[in-house]
Amino acid sequence: MTYCEVTLDFTDAVVTHDTLRIDVGMTGKTLTLVTRPGIVVDTDGLKLIHSKVKHRRIPANPDTPTTLRVELVGQKAHGRVVVRPPRRSFRQWLLRRPTPLSARA
Repeated sequence: MTYCEVTLDFTDAVVTHDTLRIDVGMTGKTLTLVTRPGIVVDTDGLKLIHSKVKHRRIPANPDTPTTLRVELVGQKAHGRVVVRPPRRSFRQWLLRRPTPLSARA
C-alpha cells in the first residue's frame, strides 16, 4: 500500500490462534494497531526505513495472560507504526476514567 492510513482494531477480536503474522508492505502514512490487555505486538521482524514505532501500553494486571501475539514482518517506509489501547469516550476523558477494557484487566 502506498500513502494510506491503515487501522487494525483488535479490541473485540475473536482469538482462535495464539499468533497472528502480518506481512507489511507499506509506504507513507500510519499503520495503527488498537489492542487490549493480553495482546502483544512484536515489531522486531519489521524493517523500518525513515519510519518509527510508537508503542503506548496501558497499565494492566501483570497476571493477564497473553492471548494473542501479533508479529509484524516486512517493510514500513516513510511513516509510523502506532500500537495503542482504545480511546476513551469524551465522558470518560472528562471524568478521568479508564477505558472499559483497562478496567476489566
